[in-house]
Amino acid sequence: MKFNPARLSVARKRQKLNKKQLADLIKVDLRTIVRWEKCQTEPTSENLDAIVGVLGFAKPFFFGQSIDEPISESTSFRCQTSMTASERDAALAAGQIGFEIADWVLNRFELPETKLPDLHLFDPESAAQMLRKEWGLGEKPISNMIQLLESKGVRVFSLAENTCHVNAYSLWRKGVPYVFLNTIKSAECSRFDAAHELAHLVLHRAGGVTGRTAEDQANHFASAFLMPKGDIVSALPIVHDLRHLITEKKRWRVSLAALNYRTHELHLTTDWKYRGFCIEIMKRGYNKNEPNETDREKSFVWEKVLQDLWKEKTTHLDIANDIAVPPVELEGLLFGLLTVTSKQPPQNSQLSIMGTDGGQINISA
Repeated sequence: MKFNPARLSVARKRQKLNKKQLADLIKVDLRTIVRWEKCQTEPTSENLDAIVGVLGFAKPFFFGQSIDEPISESTSFRCQTSMTASERDAALAAGQIGFEIADWVLNRFELPETKLPDLHLFDPESAAQMLRKEWGLGEKPISNMIQLLESKGVRVFSLAENTCHVNAYSLWRKGVPYVFLNTIKSAECSRFDAAHELAHLVLHRAGGVTGRTAEDQANHFASAFLMPKGDIVSALPIVHDLRHLITEKKRWRVSLAALNYRTHELHLTTDWKYRGFCIEIMKRGYNKNEPNETDREKSFVWEKVLQDLWKEKTTHLDIANDIAVPPVELEGLLFGLLTVTSKQPPQNSQLSIMGTDGGQINISA
């Protein structure tokens, strides 16, 4: 196959390099990189060796078919205003590799079908209530957001971006929803990010609402979805002090700041008490170091896929080799699940497990 300039762009962006920086590293003129990425010329064998050495992607990667590209304008980014261009491009390039992994898996397994309704006609609070009702969740706390999303057909990947500026993003691709979650934040923040991106998928698929308005709606939805009004009012009819919230937040597995905001939103605390709690949270550093932290969630689908592949002696290294990406890219996207247990998985060819929130996950080989 011919050299694919689009793949050079993906590998370059994953290393957070602009064209000038790559040119300097491999000792060619900037115009040479521009011509390569515009498909006007191709790298020589010596050039390609230098590219492989700098970017860490094997030669076959640069000769594969073009990968679907997340369109920045139609991708819902959390905290987009604080991102640099290189951070945004690196995160989107990670999404392209995520697409490659998803396609590889779908050629071998049957993943859950998508079951996300279009709720753009409803306000965020009502949409959260309706989705909980449709999914049979009632008012109970959600024990695992990632598993819930996966059981409804969302392809959930992690992002190992070493920056707090890229929290998460979501998009629709070929009728399938994708969510990418940065794992650098606290477990509570990651759960909220997952609910926030779910909001974009069900509220903003048709477009129209963008920018700050869309982000505010997604935050409101996430708050209502993770902390339903009935359960909050029942469990927290009176908020005594901040220690009370620190103890009770474990029930909903949300951040202290999120619970403080939600109780005030539901008029369970006064403006004065809410502001006092905000000040105390900042003074104690709880906005950076979450007190009474919950366990971090991981993917259920990818774990079961890897276990089933292990049964056939197929490892993550085989996957990395098949799609010609560095194993570290798989580790960053698959929630660090590359060390698959050596325990022999079940002998049946279908793994059908009921998710923790009532959603059934079927993975058929």
